Amino acid sequence: MTVLLRRRPIRSLLLILLLVILGWTWHERVALWAFPDIISAYTAKEYCSCRYVMHNDAEYCHAYVKQWLPVSGFTEDSTARRITVNGMGRSNSAVWIGEHEGCRLSP
Repeated sequence: MTVLLRRRPIRSLLLILLLVILGWTWHERVALWAFPDIISAYTAKEYCSCRYVMHNDAEYCHAYVKQWLPVSGFTEDSTARRITVNGMGRSNSAVWIGEHEGCRLSP
């Protein structure tokens, strides 16, 4: 190993870095797999709360929930008070429950 480090130090360090990244990815695989759901769930829940709990207008709430990673679909059903958001291949909905309960993610 020390001979390899002396002959090709850059390549050896890149190999070690790659192994560390792969190990970290494997260790955090459950959290990384859940990440795409967070984008659409956060947007749906926060937009629902902004609109129906705080009674703000739609333009303000869209700006409030805007993220660095864009969402691919957004549907607001104002009669049912349901928000459905698609992002990173996942879809989540939030619905307004009541004045005291606020909004909740729904299946």
